[in-house]
Amino acid sequence: MDFVFPHTFVPWFRAVAPHIHAYRGKTFVVGMTGEMIAAGRLNSGVQDLAILHAMGVRLVLVHGFRPQVTEQLLAKGHAAQFAQGRRITDSVALDCAQEAAGQLRFEIEAAFSQGLPNTPMANSTVRVVSGNFLTARPVGIVDGVDFLSSGLVRRVDAVMIRRVMDIGALVLLSPFGFSPTGEAFNLSMEDVATAVAVSLQADKLVFLTETAGMREDASDPASPIDTEIALADAQRMLAGLPADLPPTDPAFYLRHCVAACEGGVERSHILPFATDGALLQEIFTHDGIGSMVVDEKLESLREATVDDVGGVLQLIEPFERDGTLVKRDRTEIERDIGAYTVIEHDGVIFGCAALYPYPEARTGEMAALTVSPQVQSQGDGERILKRVEQRARAKGLESIFVLTTRTMHWFIKRGFRVVDAQWLPEARKRKYNWDRRSQVLVKTLN
Repeated sequence: MDFVFPHTFVPWFRAVAPHIHAYRGKTFVVGMTGEMIAAGRLNSGVQDLAILHAMGVRLVLVHGFRPQVTEQLLAKGHAAQFAQGRRITDSVALDCAQEAAGQLRFEIEAAFSQGLPNTPMANSTVRVVSGNFLTARPVGIVDGVDFLSSGLVRRVDAVMIRRVMDIGALVLLSPFGFSPTGEAFNLSMEDVATAVAVSLQADKLVFLTETAGMREDASDPASPIDTEIALADAQRMLAGLPADLPPTDPAFYLRHCVAACEGGVERSHILPFATDGALLQEIFTHDGIGSMVVDEKLESLREATVDDVGGVLQLIEPFERDGTLVKRDRTEIERDIGAYTVIEHDGVIFGCAALYPYPEARTGEMAALTVSPQVQSQGDGERILKRVEQRARAKGLESIFVLTTRTMHWFIKRGFRVVDAQWLPEARKRKYNWDRRSQVLVKTLN
């Protein structure tokens, strides 16, 4: 085992601790594609899930089996049939699906049973429970195509799934459902994972997929991954796209993420299984590794109105009192309230920031960035920063800057660089408090 240097390990572990606290007792539904298992990534994925389980996360794992079923069909000399992006499950395909599900369930349970020394599974005890938790119905005949034994989720037994998780077990689901008459139906992993996440009102739905996530520019394969997508933006991305997208298209998974968020799941993720530890990186690091869809209705991130003045004052007052923020009076905030972005939940302002543009210098100042101590370390500061950046770009600005005396490192970690105060636009330089000696940090907007 490689030696871990304390000066790097200790700060890292402390930085992870807030995430551990935040996710203990939360419910994650994880969809693992059959392609991930075929690529030999099962053991590493199981190790990461076992770590989450040890940290108190309640887990439902749904596995796929697309390539395994197709492989068995080929071995039997039977062609795989698809229509409208869905497998047509005849009697041979149904047999192959049942065989593949049994084999994969065996492999997954075996992987969770490992306890080899010097591996993440040492000393772990993960009990895996499977069952007939899904009631299904046939897809039927759609546009003249009979899908035979292909099905859709009719109902999820959320009560029993919760009871299994209550005893500390991980729930493992194959993409199969049964009708009240005992008929078996082949389901898609993505449909099952989405339906289960919505039924449980899970805190996260995570897809471990063959795609890297949604690109900021869908037409450019070299474009950066869009790490956080508001639900409304994701809905716009999907508008006009065909219904039969292939699983190799990240929009195929985005559609399920959107359905989950529309059904009440707070956050849905698309992660590349080809990246080792993608699940851990997404959950325990600031920038993550894939794309996350967020339902902002749960916690409204919006531009402020005059009705928010009192909430903003109440939020920033303790930070003004201890010197973290420069004091602003009510008249100033009322005058500038349109420049503020706020996070509000149930009528309470939990975070805010203002943007003061300097168009002549193509830059703008982000001021009074504040997050309530009650919700710090939950990503609200990053969400406000991202919205301010969007507002700045919409105004044609090429950068934003901040002045701070205590939070310099927070901004540096998020792409800001320190510059001399002489860098400031002339209009802002005239108001700079040389006695306060605030650090000036700038971020270029791509």
